[in-house]
Amino acid sequence: MNESDDRTERSGAAQNRITARPPAPAGGVPRTIGLVIPHLAHSSFADPVRGMTDVLAGEGYELLLGLSGDSPQSEFAQVTALLEQRVSGLSLTGAIRDARTTEAIRRAGIPVVETSTLKGPCNDMVVGFSNEAAAGAMVRHLADCGYRKIGLISPGASNDDRSADRQAGYRQAIEALELASDPGLIVESGIDLAAGARAFLELVGAHPDVEAIFCTSDVLAVGAMLEAVRCGIRVPGDLGIAGFDDLELAQQFVPALTTVRLRRYEIGRVSARLLLQRIRGETPAQAVVDLGFEIMPRDSTRRTPA
Repeated sequence: MNESDDRTERSGAAQNRITARPPAPAGGVPRTIGLVIPHLAHSSFADPVRGMTDVLAGEGYELLLGLSGDSPQSEFAQVTALLEQRVSGLSLTGAIRDARTTEAIRRAGIPVVETSTLKGPCNDMVVGFSNEAAAGAMVRHLADCGYRKIGLISPGASNDDRSADRQAGYRQAIEALELASDPGLIVESGIDLAAGARAFLELVGAHPDVEAIFCTSDVLAVGAMLEAVRCGIRVPGDLGIAGFDDLELAQQFVPALTTVRLRRYEIGRVSARLLLQRIRGETPAQAVVDLGFEIMPRDSTRRTPA
């Protein structure tokens, strides 16, 4: 079973409980926070979960976890199940919501924080970064490295506002820098290593003269680099490859992957703190928290001398 199938299977009504500390004594009412994320396939979402759990551990709260598979319909099912558990607050990923989800949250009247984005409309609070700006910054970095024809590999954008924003940031930077522009330079894919490899073959097959590929996930980028090795294409000698997330995999791979570093663990910590403040009736100093990003230049985009 590949990662995409696995995500679909796990995105049903079943939920996983992550216990931040032992449950309340018998007769007590356990205090809970609900968290819905697309998947737990790698640490791009595992780190925020860990950050939330670490904060909640000292406050007597449990974290109830649901997996949506990036499906608004599945997210609605997960949110409904969490609200039936009478959670005190919710954390959701991104800004795309089924209208039923928004209405259910409004009726529940509990605090909500949306993460990994800064785009609205937000239901309550937001903790994240600008996906558009981060993607644009990576394109500018690749252009500064001398690349003029830059392709993009990205998960589909129809139900994933983070991917949509990263694609928009790529397009805007390509236009602003007057780089080679062609709809065929954008390939949408799944989010596992095999998907990255397939997308790499599709992109290079259609545009053999592409000079660099920006993948909006480190997992996709590593899949692309592995396929490049199988094809006898040198990275970065023949082709530059960059990613997004700065997973440990990106740092340890050879060549080390140029990528966008995010403060994923802090997203979880700050989200938990905001929810706890609102639950206590306090007004957070900021309802929208931008944790920013950083471009991490590494060997996968350093061209060798001609």
